[in-house]
Amino acid sequence: MFQRHAWLAALERSACAVPRTGWQALVPCLYDDAGALAAACVVYAKGHSMGEYVFDWSWADAHERCGLPYYPKLLLATPFTPVRGPRLLGRDPGARAALLGALLDLARKAQVSSLHLLFLTDEEQAWCEAAGLMSRSTVQYHWRQAVPPWPDFEAFIGALNHDKRKKLRQERRKVRESGVEIRRLRGREIDAPAWELFVRCYEQTYAEHGSMPYLNLDFFRRLGEAMPEHLLLIVASLQGEDVACSLILLDPALRRAYGRYWGALRHVPLLHFELCYYEPLQFCLEQGFEVFEGGAQGSHKMARGLLPVECRSAHWVAEPRLRAAIAAHLDREGEMMGEQLEELRRHLPLRRESAPQAPGQARREEIM
Repeated sequence: MFQRHAWLAALERSACAVPRTGWQALVPCLYDDAGALAAACVVYAKGHSMGEYVFDWSWADAHERCGLPYYPKLLLATPFTPVRGPRLLGRDPGARAALLGALLDLARKAQVSSLHLLFLTDEEQAWCEAAGLMSRSTVQYHWRQAVPPWPDFEAFIGALNHDKRKKLRQERRKVRESGVEIRRLRGREIDAPAWELFVRCYEQTYAEHGSMPYLNLDFFRRLGEAMPEHLLLIVASLQGEDVACSLILLDPALRRAYGRYWGALRHVPLLHFELCYYEPLQFCLEQGFEVFEGGAQGSHKMARGLLPVECRSAHWVAEPRLRAAIAAHLDREGEMMGEQLEELRRHLPLRRESAPQAPGQARREEIM
C-alpha cells in the first residue's frame, strides 16, 4: 500500500518528499529482452537522515570524522513511514532479486557513501544477506487477532493479564467520565473541514514537542482524494468542541490497519491511548481486521495489548574500513536486540493460553 503511486505521488506533489526537503527520487527500472518492464523501485538520494526511523546518525558522524562525506546516500524506503513491506517491485522473484544487484551497481557508480533498504520482507532480507549487505533489527509493537479469533473488544480485554486488564478498563472509564465523545469518519466522510481539524491537531502536537511535522494539509487532502478507502479518522470532542484526532490507515485486502498520525488541541488525560490504541483495536475487531501496527518504538504499547515484533533492514557501506567497523557494531547491537526481545517476550500482556499466533508462523508473506 505504501509503495503505491498514489501514496508516493502525494508525498511529492505536496512538496513533502522533494529535493528541497532532502528527498531526491530516482526510479531504477529493469527491462527484459523484449523491452517489457520487469522490475522497478523508487530509491531516494538523501541529504540527511530524518524521516527514516532506522537511525544512522553515528554512521554519518564516523564518516565525517574520517574526512568522508556521508551525504548523499541512497535510501530504499517509503518516506516517513516505518511500515514493513516489499521494496523491490517486479513481476517475479527473479526480476526483483536482479533489481537489488542493479541498485548496488548504481550505488557504486554514483560513488555514494552507502545504500540502505528499510523495513524489508523476509524474502528481500534474505536476498540482501546473500549479496553481502549488513543486517540490522529494530522492534515495533503490533496487535494480532487471536486464533481462534476474539469476537469483540470485551473478549480481547478478557485475554489480558489481570493487571493490564484492570488498567485498560480504568483508562477507558476515565476518558468516558471526562465527557469525551468519539466519532469515526471513514473514506469520503473525511471532508475538507475534517482534514483542516486533523492538521491543526497534528501540527500543534508537533509544536508542543518543539519540532515541525514532515507532512502538510496538501498531502492529507491528496491522500483523501486518491486513497479514501484506506483512511479512518477518529475524532474526539469535549463539550461540543473537537479537541483531538487520530488518523488510521487501512489495507482492507490484507485486513491490516496502521496507527500513524495523532494530534490534540487540548490535553485530556488518557485520550491519546483511547484514540491511538483502544478505538483502533475496537474498530479492527468489529470490522474483521487481523493486524494493527502501532507505529515505531514505544514499549508502553505492550500494556495496551500490542506485542513486540522484529523488523529488519539491510545496509551497504562503500568505505571498507568503516564497513568493517559498522559490521562489528551491528553484531553487538544485534546481540543486545535479541536479549531485549527475549526480555520483552517474558512480559507479554496476554495470558499464555490467549496469546495470538506468533508473527510469521503458518502465515504467507504479507504484501503491503
